[in-house]
Parts: sequence; C-alpha cells; structure tokens
Amino acid sequence: MAVPVAATTPAEDKAAILQVIGDMQAAWNRGDFPGYMAGFANPQIVFVSGGRIQDGWQGTLDHYVRDYGGAPERRGTVRFYDMTVDLLGPDAALLISHYHLERPEHPQEGINTRLFRRIDGRWRITMNHVSSYERHDAPPR
Repeated sequence: MAVPVAATTPAEDKAAILQVIGDMQAAWNRGDFPGYMAGFANPQIVFVSGGRIQDGWQGTLDHYVRDYGGAPERRGTVRFYDMTVDLLGPDAALLISHYHLERPEHPQEGINTRLFRRIDGRWRITMNHVSSYERHDAPPR
C-alpha cells in the first residue's frame, strides 16, 4: 500500500526546489559531478544543450566529466541567479534561471529552463534546457 505524502505548501515546494539548485551549485563548485547530477531524475532526464539532446542521465554525467572535468580552472565556478519557480501542479514545477560559469577560458552566461517533477516525494529535474553563450564582459553581480 502506498504511503500518502504529507501535504506541502507552495512556499515549502518552492523552497525545496531552490534547495535542489543550491545543492547542485555547491556540488559543481567542489568538483562533485555525481553530486551535481543528484538534482536530475535518473535515468529519465531529458537534457538539451548546444543544439543537441544528451544521452540520458549517464550521458549527461559523461558530458560533464569529459568537457569540464580535471583541473578546477577547467570546471570553473557556477552561480545560478534570478530564479523563478512556477508551480504547475502538486507534482510539477517550472524553474527558469540565469547562470554564470566563471573560468579563465570560455566563461559562459546563459539561461536554464528546468521542468521539475515530484518523484517519490522529492523534487527532481526531468527536463533541462540550456541556452548559453561565451561571456566577454564582466560577470553579473
């Protein structure tokens, strides 16, 4: 028999979603790519970036390790900001945010559009779309 999930308020749901993003940001910045990936549904994440769809959860992790792994300067420091959360229902939400990836070569700025679903009582990203560009001026404050 399924155990009912305790009802949550919209404010609690938004805080939980923002906590997922905060945990992901912290994991990235310490070089913990599997920890970063904990925010995504596994294996059913749809991840769109650079004009292509990554190959599920493992393919996305492989992409991060391949393209950003190694030295901390290659990974850089990420910051998500200007986040808005729109609750679409009791088990779905849309988050739109900006991000800045600071690193010596190829700093990036962009927008993430993320569909969250409540899976087994926890908010996870099931669809992630990134629109990015290389940054040539000072990062946002």
